[in-house]
Amino acid sequence: MTFQRVGGFRPPQWPDPDRPAQMHVDVMVDDLDVAEAKVLALGATLLEGSDKPISYRVYADSVGHPFCLITRESLKPSK
Repeated sequence: MTFQRVGGFRPPQWPDPDRPAQMHVDVMVDDLDVAEAKVLALGATLLEGSDKPISYRVYADSVGHPFCLITRESLKPSK
């Protein structure tokens, strides 16, 4: 994974396609409720439109980059 500084940076505004994420990270966790409490305490925000499904939830970090907390259930194929 590589990071670089961007001139004229405009933070992403999920889900606005005019201000897309430059990168998206999925973080696998065992328990969404426990992990959610931790990321919220660190400054994340549950994004509007995230209906708190069982297998994943969408957040933004403190500067607006979206990321997801996911569980193994999110990797199972739909039936």
